[in-house]
Amino acid sequence: IDSQELKEATDTQKELDINCQELMSARQGSGDTVTSKSPKSTEQKQQLGNSEDLRRARCRSKAAMKHSALPADYLRKIQADRQYASDVITATMKKMQASGTFNSLREANGREKAKKNKFHDVLIREEEGKKEIKSLQKQLQDVKKETKIELKNRDSVILCLEDQLQELKARTAMESCYLRKSTALQLHQTQKKCSNAENELAKETENLKRKTDEEIRVHMEIENFLRHHYKKVEEKLEYWVDKYENDTDAKDKELDALKALKAKNLETLQRYASECQTFEETIITDRLQKEAERRKQKQDALELKSILKLQAWWRGTMVRRNLGPYWNLRKAREKKLLEQKDKKEKSGVKKKTR
Repeated sequence: IDSQELKEATDTQKELDINCQELMSARQGSGDTVTSKSPKSTEQKQQLGNSEDLRRARCRSKAAMKHSALPADYLRKIQADRQYASDVITATMKKMQASGTFNSLREANGREKAKKNKFHDVLIREEEGKKEIKSLQKQLQDVKKETKIELKNRDSVILCLEDQLQELKARTAMESCYLRKSTALQLHQTQKKCSNAENELAKETENLKRKTDEEIRVHMEIENFLRHHYKKVEEKLEYWVDKYENDTDAKDKELDALKALKAKNLETLQRYASECQTFEETIITDRLQKEAERRKQKQDALELKSILKLQAWWRGTMVRRNLGPYWNLRKAREKKLLEQKDKKEKSGVKKKTR
């Protein structure tokens, strides 16, 4: 198996060398076309990087040739990686020969990165799963301990409950015996009460029969009395009907007489009313005349009073001012005043001479 793997490794190494030479020749042949276009300058750098990757792959293959004593699984893995690398290189070569680009190499690189990331995620999940398993195992141990403790507690509770059950059985036996005796006593008491109630009901039924017989007798007597009274009432009704008819006839006659008297009185009343109306008219006119005379007398008295006041005022003014016939009185007053002044002057002169 080791010799076959070595042969396969040498074959792949030869193929890689051939592919590398083809790649270099293709890069030199298409150098003019690629450099003439400015947007493809980055692709040249990527091609150089790919050539460096090929060199690294050759170095790795040489190192793999040296380690020929590796295990078979590891050699298979190396062989698979080499095969994948050769496939990728051939695909990129074809792509470069066809269109002058190596996008397939980028895509392969991206796929490998995605696989590595996925493998890394798987490893992380595996570690997390291991941690979770450890925590769950620890929780399981804790649960087992708790269940053991709980089982012990339950065993103790079961023992207590068994003791309580025995006590309850003894108590229920005593209570059942007591209940049997009490029910028998209550049954005897109820039977006695029922017999007493039956006797009382029998007495009550006898009393009711006696009362019903008495009520029937009283009813018959009342019925006879009412029939006799009904006959009397019928006789009185006939009497009162006859009396009503006679009285109505008499009252009708009286009513006719009263109507005639009313008509006569109405005529006299109308005549008296007309006379009263004439009397009222004469009285009203007389009162109006008297009121007018009274007002006139009052007005004359007021005028006379005002005239007298005016005359008195005028006389007073004439006296005060010495007008008219009172002029001589003024002169006499003035003379008296002059005489009095002369007397006073003479008396004053005499006193001075003394």
